[in-house]
Amino acid sequence: MGNWGWIVTTSLVSLILIYLFSLIDGSFINSIKSYIKEVIAKRKREQKQDEEYENYGVKVAVGLSGGVDSAVTALLLKEQGYDVKSFFMKNWDRNQNMELNNVLTEDELCSVEEDYKDAKEVADFLGIELVRIDFTKEYWSLVFSKFLKDIENGLTPNPDILCNKHIKFDKFVEYIFNNYNDVKYVATGHYANTRVIDGETYLTTNKDEFKDQTYFLAEIDKSVLPRIKFPLANFTKPEVREIALNAKLPNADKKDSVGICFIGKRNFPDFISNYIDEKEGDIVETETNKVIGKHRGSLFCTIGQRSGLNLGGQTEPHYVSGKDIENNIVYVSKGTGNELFFTKEIVTDDFNDLSKDISKIKGKIWIKVRHSEIKYPGHIEKVENNNGKIRVEVISKEGIKFVTPGQELVLYKDDIVLGGGQIS
Repeated sequence: MGNWGWIVTTSLVSLILIYLFSLIDGSFINSIKSYIKEVIAKRKREQKQDEEYENYGVKVAVGLSGGVDSAVTALLLKEQGYDVKSFFMKNWDRNQNMELNNVLTEDELCSVEEDYKDAKEVADFLGIELVRIDFTKEYWSLVFSKFLKDIENGLTPNPDILCNKHIKFDKFVEYIFNNYNDVKYVATGHYANTRVIDGETYLTTNKDEFKDQTYFLAEIDKSVLPRIKFPLANFTKPEVREIALNAKLPNADKKDSVGICFIGKRNFPDFISNYIDEKEGDIVETETNKVIGKHRGSLFCTIGQRSGLNLGGQTEPHYVSGKDIENNIVYVSKGTGNELFFTKEIVTDDFNDLSKDISKIKGKIWIKVRHSEIKYPGHIEKVENNNGKIRVEVISKEGIKFVTPGQELVLYKDDIVLGGGQIS
């Protein structure tokens, strides 16, 4: 009873004190609240100062693209005490890469020189050096050639994933650490994060679930993660824009980039026709097996596509549900809830494992097959190692619409990115 007696006595005293304080002038209580807030604010300031002291003079290389996200990345690193050097990457040359067939509108044109000018203005504003480097040849051989080859094989590849894998987190990182021995980290403006668990560095998601870009990073080499920084990890896009405006960054009002990584917004069939010949063929409706239209080439179409098919006069919307590349036929199906559109079982034959061992991941995981889509609950059904290539088969709890061969299958365990691979 001794312990119980002490608890009861303490509780009674606390209740009496609360009652007495309630009788005191409210200004006294407000003073206590203000004091507590000031103590908390002071501790935060001290923590920030400690962080700045710890980071002071540590050299970081930042990829500065001319956009708002990379500009704010450089700004935040400077504010945190880092010694920042910025780098502008040129990866696409419209004339050199024979992009001649289509005339670009102002919205479509991705001017390297305009982006460089914006990046230079930001660097000058922040008082940091900007170095220009050229990866045009590497981009063509490692990213764009693979992109075209996949299209020719009837796939729908994601060039942003290839660009991150081969250029930004491979060639660029390699260039920095080979040429700047004093640089400790490479930073980018991606909306992503990392976390160290038991000595291992894992790729994790960003605070902004809508903007999170880990889908595009699922194929990078995990060995680089310990030396990568994502300063935007705990910010949403609106917050980043607000930081840019408050800091009066020269490009604070610049629109976000869209389209193919380092190439920009393009009319896809017109753009691809620079490199792959058009070949007209039939569009066949699966329900009737009748030809209901013509296409410019089956390679130009993708699963789930509706726009650009020019199927006038139809009473219901039609979506691409299959392709016969050999016979140059595109199949379309009616409606939005057609069972042909949904898949539960998804396979990749070349999974990039960002976890310790994907075969040991048990229980519920989250599945993503497009950047702009939600994650779906599911589980890993089978993992096989075929001569160094990891084959992963997953089962979604519900059907996923328009799963497209060539696109990326990315797996998550809570906020940890397990890895990704091209859908087979």
